[in-house]
Amino acid sequence: MAKLIEHVKKILVSQPKPAIIEKSPFYELSQKHHIEITYKPFIRVVGVTLKEFRAQRIEILDHSCIIFTSRSTVDSFFHICEEARITVPETMKYICQTEAVALYLQKYIVYRKRKISFADGSFTSLIEHIVKHKEERFLLALSEPHKPELPETLATLKLAVDPVILSRTVAADLSEVSLADYSLLALYSPSDIKALVEHFGTEALPPIAVFGEGTLRTAIEAGITVLANAPTPVAPSMVKAVDLYLQKVAKGEEIAPVELVVDSQKEEFIRSQQHKLAKKSRVRRTSTTAAK
Repeated sequence: MAKLIEHVKKILVSQPKPAIIEKSPFYELSQKHHIEITYKPFIRVVGVTLKEFRAQRIEILDHSCIIFTSRSTVDSFFHICEEARITVPETMKYICQTEAVALYLQKYIVYRKRKISFADGSFTSLIEHIVKHKEERFLLALSEPHKPELPETLATLKLAVDPVILSRTVAADLSEVSLADYSLLALYSPSDIKALVEHFGTEALPPIAVFGEGTLRTAIEAGITVLANAPTPVAPSMVKAVDLYLQKVAKGEEIAPVELVVDSQKEEFIRSQQHKLAKKSRVRRTSTTAAK
């Protein structure tokens, strides 16, 4: 069912306030549409304790490569190593989901390109980087909760991967937030949605914009109507998605709820990676047999 929205005056973004407001993309958006932007994280990330880590029965030094998808897991990993008096060898390799996460490693180790690689932030790019190092024994650093697609895909590809929970997401204190003050909520993760439902329920919510397929899925499953989402071909960022939404509101257009679309290209990509690994495995076996 389509929605006709009144003028947007104030937006709540579930992210930390930028250090320099004027350099934030949302600042440009606020100037363009004459709206007020408020920043309030709905969640916070805390590292697991050494006891919680040990309960998972993971031996860090049994692995030759670590996969990081966030800076919070980087912090937690090296904190655990320090507390457990584990010296990470210089030969350890690292694969990161983004360049920002890779550069963050400089906080703890000397940055060398030969042992640190990074994807462009996309799921497919990360998988391709991991497959390039298929001979390694991987430690997959995760935060709880997390999307299951990465560990499930690596298991499907039959790579040597041990997932380990290094941090967890908990709800922030939202007691001082009045949703009635806002014309739009911009939410970035499934945990944001869960915190929203936990504190405010699902009735009489402001219009919702979300980032990521997992966030959209969680919102729809909770019975929440989503009116803007990213990334999409026309809205690669949350700011662009909100910008397009505000343009429609200004024109008085009716806005249809966002629907969840299955990504068939991702499924085909996983199948292609399985085929590639299987083909290389056959080539190795043939070469070994011929050598004998």
